[in-house]
Amino acid sequence: MPPLRDADFVARMEAILDLYAEPPDPRRPLVCVDESHKEQRREVRAPQGPTVGQVAREDNEYAHNGRSNLFMMFAPHANWRHVKVTERRTAVDFAVCLRELVDEHFPEAEVIRLVVDNLNTHNDASLYQRFAPAEARRIARKLEWHRTPKHGSWLDMAEIELSVLGRQCLKRRMADRATLEREVAAWAMARNAAGATIRWQFTTADARIKLAHLYPRLGHDK
Repeated sequence: MPPLRDADFVARMEAILDLYAEPPDPRRPLVCVDESHKEQRREVRAPQGPTVGQVAREDNEYAHNGRSNLFMMFAPHANWRHVKVTERRTAVDFAVCLRELVDEHFPEAEVIRLVVDNLNTHNDASLYQRFAPAEARRIARKLEWHRTPKHGSWLDMAEIELSVLGRQCLKRRMADRATLEREVAAWAMARNAAGATIRWQFTTADARIKLAHLYPRLGHDK
């Protein structure tokens, strides 16, 4: 939880909430980004399929087979999400995601309004670790950064999408990265086709009432 009477927290929170309240603008799409990971676990013994009166079963024993990173990109106004699976979660990996976001997913956008948390790789410096300066600057010009406050990652809607992904897709074992990529791609495709989105209803006005204890006290200056 954020500290009480934290002016920096409420200032950043209100900026994100106001951003979410703005009407959709196809020229300036809103995209929320977050990260998670998935342990890959290979079966040691073949699972048993369901039979009459018996559900499918798998052995408790498994073999670790590495871990993959998941970059979640979610555009709430477009009812669109994409999950990129990578071996690592470095600045270089994040930079590649940003270029794909600009060039492949939203090539017609004038600027992408990007909501991210405060992870040290979540900035345009990552672009310069991966690309030549001219290319890094080209991509950076298309990005408008909006960072959640410290202790406020819940304000990033991509975190909610990751939670849905975890419940609907990732609870079962995935033997390798290829399987993981296939399964999360199918999940995202189905969810996009269904027009699934997040109905964000928490506003700045709500925050000033429900989270009043986080706002600085006034009236101390004479």
